[in-house]
Amino acid sequence: MEIFTLLETLEDILEKSRGVPFSQKSIVDKGEILEVIKEIRLKLPDELKQAKWIKEERQRILVEAQKEADGIVKEAENRIISMIDEHEITRKAYEQKNEIIESANDMSREISEGTKEYADNLLNSTEEVLTTTLNNLRKSMAEASNLMEMSLEDIIKTVQNSRKELK
Repeated sequence: MEIFTLLETLEDILEKSRGVPFSQKSIVDKGEILEVIKEIRLKLPDELKQAKWIKEERQRILVEAQKEADGIVKEAENRIISMIDEHEITRKAYEQKNEIIESANDMSREISEGTKEYADNLLNSTEEVLTTTLNNLRKSMAEASNLMEMSLEDIIKTVQNSRKELK
């Protein structure tokens, strides 16, 4: 992933920087650091777009599963109406209708759970990448702009909120 490469570049810059005598501070090329940060910012939106796509895809799958379940239920109801003349046929139709509805509901639940799990895993991975990125940036840029830090914290909160919505 390109962000990790950029973070490694930041680490290399810091490791190769000259230290200030009698302190923990180092002298770094501000322009070089800012250029790497700029590249990181350009790469982050792709990951956010991916998380948004996952959320939309999850919703589409849930809607599709509900339509399929509704279609199965409607089909079962139509079959029952046509078989209502005889008592034995009616009883069997009700049993079959219940089985179909139960099967459709089970399938819908499985699809929903699978979609939520898939989305949660992707959002969790995105959260981990963003958290790692933020932690690395905090370590290497303790005195850097608060603007970028607040932006990454907002992104992490958005990802965490999205995960909470899935549960």
